[in-house]
Amino acid sequence: MSGLKHHISLPVSVGVLLVGLPYSISLAAQWLYGWPNKPGYKKYIEALKPRRIYCLTKAVLETLKYLQYGRLYFQWKSWYKNEENRKHYEKGITFGRRSNKLDLYHPPNVDRSKGVPAPLVVFIYGGAWGSGDRSIYCLLARQMAEELSATVICPDYFVYPQANVLGMVQDIADCLVWAQESGQKFNFDKDNIVLIGHSAGAHLCALTTLFLIDAREELFLEASQQRDVTLAIRGVIGLSGVYNVMDHYEHEQKRAVEYVSTMHKAMNGVDNFPYYSPTHLLKELSRDKLDRVPPFALLHGTDDIIVPVASSVKFCDLLTSLSVTVSLYLLPRVDHIEIVTDLMVPDRRFYHPIYSCIKQEYRKLLGAC
Repeated sequence: MSGLKHHISLPVSVGVLLVGLPYSISLAAQWLYGWPNKPGYKKYIEALKPRRIYCLTKAVLETLKYLQYGRLYFQWKSWYKNEENRKHYEKGITFGRRSNKLDLYHPPNVDRSKGVPAPLVVFIYGGAWGSGDRSIYCLLARQMAEELSATVICPDYFVYPQANVLGMVQDIADCLVWAQESGQKFNFDKDNIVLIGHSAGAHLCALTTLFLIDAREELFLEASQQRDVTLAIRGVIGLSGVYNVMDHYEHEQKRAVEYVSTMHKAMNGVDNFPYYSPTHLLKELSRDKLDRVPPFALLHGTDDIIVPVASSVKFCDLLTSLSVTVSLYLLPRVDHIEIVTDLMVPDRRFYHPIYSCIKQEYRKLLGAC
């Protein structure tokens, strides 16, 4: 009898593992983040397709490796709450039309008493256009200020569902306008700005820069403000960025995450992908406007499965074909998260190799001014 139970329990266990668990994980993810965009009962038929179930389950299980950053989580939480660290930065400065907040980090190795303004780095975090908070990047901004001898600003911006991508671009443009107006007060050089962004943040850096160059009316900024900000941007450094939205959507489809992803929602549907794609915008710019596009430096880890390395490679090829200055760094064994988390504390595995690339490009960008 016990042998019969054993023979029965083994198939049941295998069935639970291979069928029950994947279906439970996948359906829970779709229930929480969004069902397939199909009418009526068809969305459930699509949601139950075996390929979608197993690919989505794999994507969800891949996020478990984020648990390795638990120690780092407590490090930045503790640092940001510690009032003694306020000597390193200005916290919660209000800017822009939507009263967002930014933190401003002083370069520790620059004597502020001498009155020599430091260059400005604006760091735009990622989060799939639907999450993120400036406090998470306090350690990164602190280290970046030291490594680059620069003032570093880390602004919050409204994310989906509070805003679409156009609203995010407006927020970042507002931050740059604030920088133009506040350089003297905080002793940074408002005319030497480098944008650095990760993932969706890299996309927003590129998109905002191109919108400003194209003098888009939907930014609702005065022409003089757009001109001044455009002239002040010395370059853009993108870390594992998305530059062709349709290409990335196809990658999401392969991973079966396109409906749980925030991207298409934040962009108001697939029809708007060209409008929000830096690659599409570049192709539409006149030669005169292309000549005003600042240099780009693209860094991408070869182990990135969230945003494939082809995103930066193709964007580099396009910029080169349009005679826009660009550098490309492919970082072996670096994944999508490590390229940003390993910039937070010096004992991280890729801290020095990644900063070496950033510092080299940063010096070149400022030297071009």
